[in-house]
Amino acid sequence: MSSSRLLVTASPHLRGPASTPKIMWNVVGSLVPVVATAGYFFGFGALLVIAAATLGALLTEMVFGSKGSLGDGSAAITGLLLGLTLPPGFPLWMSFLGGVVAIAFGKLIFGGLGQNMFNPALLGRAFLQAAFPVAITTWPTGEEGWWNLSPTQASLPLMGAEVDTVTGATPLGLWKFERIATDAVDLLTGAIGGSAGETSAVVITICGGYLALRNFLNWRIPAGIFLTVFVLSGALWLIDAGRYPSPVFMLFSGGLMLGAWFMATDMVTSPVTSRGCWIFGAGIGALVVLIRNWGGLPEGVMYAILLMNAMVPYLNQWTQPRVFGTRLGEAAS
Repeated sequence: MSSSRLLVTASPHLRGPASTPKIMWNVVGSLVPVVATAGYFFGFGALLVIAAATLGALLTEMVFGSKGSLGDGSAAITGLLLGLTLPPGFPLWMSFLGGVVAIAFGKLIFGGLGQNMFNPALLGRAFLQAAFPVAITTWPTGEEGWWNLSPTQASLPLMGAEVDTVTGATPLGLWKFERIATDAVDLLTGAIGGSAGETSAVVITICGGYLALRNFLNWRIPAGIFLTVFVLSGALWLIDAGRYPSPVFMLFSGGLMLGAWFMATDMVTSPVTSRGCWIFGAGIGALVVLIRNWGGLPEGVMYAILLMNAMVPYLNQWTQPRVFGTRLGEAAS
């Protein structure tokens, strides 16, 4: 008589085809056109900055991460995103250090993948902005030639180097301090100054849209960000167009596109409920408008996302759907 065993396990009993490495490497692949666009507009130096940040992240993950964690692709994403938030002429040793800090203090110190509270790439950039405020706000004009590197890029660690290259201003800086608006076509195509990731809004949107179509990100988060920024900045613009920028400028300038599609949608540091995602996106959008218009810095995407990351545990708790068989606000017994 043959015997059979019934295996009883906890739900979910059905397993989808998507795995963590598959999702992560799809994100890495979607960032390749963004990196290529950065190289096209800013030259070889921008690619070196991105490579240095990625190398710092990968080496830190390899040395201090758990066994096999390097293969899941999360460290590569962190390095690429960090590099895209930095100026194209940023010193390479600082980029490398930022990658180290992003993984060590933005991910591993919390316990590894899935445990971190803040987006690691943005935490790494926050460290660099606090530690090297001059270097991180020095923007090459892009007129140096594709192969010509900024003299500061090859500076030795902790030695510093005089900035003797021609520097420019970002569209947000031009508006914040000089009330000069950048043409919308330049913002869409990427023919502007700024960080390596302040490239073509069209390219970033296509790459982010690919991830949304594959269900590798929650589309409600960027939708909430864009809708909130458009409505709030549009209302301010209608009140005083000479003082406040247009909603189109607010949407396509700075790091909003990169932040909304690739950083705010990080599955670990964003809400798990649909309603929470809408609130999360709206909060980021409102903070971006607030910081850009009344803050001391031209940009506010980084701080907006980090602040809302801290709210994610509460959003998950407040937006839990009602358990079947219970009344609203009543806990299941």
